[in-house]
Amino acid sequence: MSYVAEDVLRIVKEKNVRFINLWFTDILGMLKSFSITIPELDAAFEEGMGFDGSSIEGFTRIQESDMIAFPDPSTFTILPWTSNGMLIGRMFCDILKPDGSPYDGDPRYCLKRNLEKAKSMGFDSFYIGPELEFFYFPNDSDPTPLDKGGYFDHLPLDLGTDLRKETIKSLEELGIEVEYSHHEVGPSQHEIDLRYKDALTMADQVMTYKTVVKRIAYMRGYYATFMPKPLFGEAGSGMHVHQSLFNEGSNMFYDKKKEFHLSNICRNYIAGIMHHARSFASITNQWVNSYKRLVPGYEAPVYITWATQNRSAMIRVPNYKPGKEQSTRIELRSPDPACNPYLAFSVMLRSGLDGIEKKMKSPAPSDNNIYEMTSTEREKQGIFSLPESLAEAIHVTKKSDLIRDCLGDHIFEQLIRNKTIIWEEHRAQVTPHEVSKYLPLL
Repeated sequence: MSYVAEDVLRIVKEKNVRFINLWFTDILGMLKSFSITIPELDAAFEEGMGFDGSSIEGFTRIQESDMIAFPDPSTFTILPWTSNGMLIGRMFCDILKPDGSPYDGDPRYCLKRNLEKAKSMGFDSFYIGPELEFFYFPNDSDPTPLDKGGYFDHLPLDLGTDLRKETIKSLEELGIEVEYSHHEVGPSQHEIDLRYKDALTMADQVMTYKTVVKRIAYMRGYYATFMPKPLFGEAGSGMHVHQSLFNEGSNMFYDKKKEFHLSNICRNYIAGIMHHARSFASITNQWVNSYKRLVPGYEAPVYITWATQNRSAMIRVPNYKPGKEQSTRIELRSPDPACNPYLAFSVMLRSGLDGIEKKMKSPAPSDNNIYEMTSTEREKQGIFSLPESLAEAIHVTKKSDLIRDCLGDHIFEQLIRNKTIIWEEHRAQVTPHEVSKYLPLL
């Protein structure tokens, strides 16, 4: 349900809600929150709530620190847990400058801008359906799996299964629709899939989803992590992103007369994603650890290809089913759940739109196992690889005019700065693996 300010004021009074948590993210996708009391709610809707932006990663410099968090009443919900018996409400915020104009460093505003770009091209809806994977561990310093299950295993009732079911219950109480849940490939790895929504709603829901997964685990004495590759030798966690463009209720990716029932628009969109995949990897896979997942042999895609069934491809197109034309979509399999969803959805969309604008041609689908091809065979077919490290990803992003335009100068430059610091810090570390391998030899 989409609320307006008057609805929120009425509900908090009727339900005796005591506090409202105002949520937003920094450029890395880290959730930020502060609480206001109910008497402050009127002022929050009228003027927003001021805060110091200089303390938020990627926001302002100290001499430009004043920011305003303006709550979006359509995102209001009551959290499914209490604080000392008190009900707590929650709203996502748009970040504004003191003059009331949108702040260029706000990831939510970045996504809104790119959705407006899609509308200007005749697409009034960009739908997203993500599949987020995660692990349960005893705590944040002990990555010991809670089970030894594998993909789709029906285990005896165990901690992971119970935690997942309790998480789904909480998500549903928050109005978030869940389609599937199951045990994933890795031990103690799980997946909960959300029903598709428009991109802005889904970005808010992804942030809520990650918070709920972690909160339920914490309440039961365990730790949930969206770290892309927490265990050596096991599958990492991805965020497969199903996406489609609609206009006036019609799926613009579907064409009954075309091969695979994919419209020219869809094929152009696929080509745009493939063309810019290396450039946006530092946004969809933004951590050093992200590239430990993007290696051959663990289901995560490495090569920039598309296919209708082949799950080693970066983009998969689910098979067409008669009567399910509205479900025609593509699935991008390279992102991981540790990304900022507002920025990740933005770069996916703009890359696809660039393909549509320039009428880029997508190659034939790669329905053979790309991992089994030799480098010469891949080269002959024009199959390129995603970046192999964060350093390589940063280098490619720096040169992309499209990604700069998509993110805006402020977010683009702050992300490059942040990622460079992260990489420089990492490359100076001496790891336990290096010590155990080389100290006895050298």
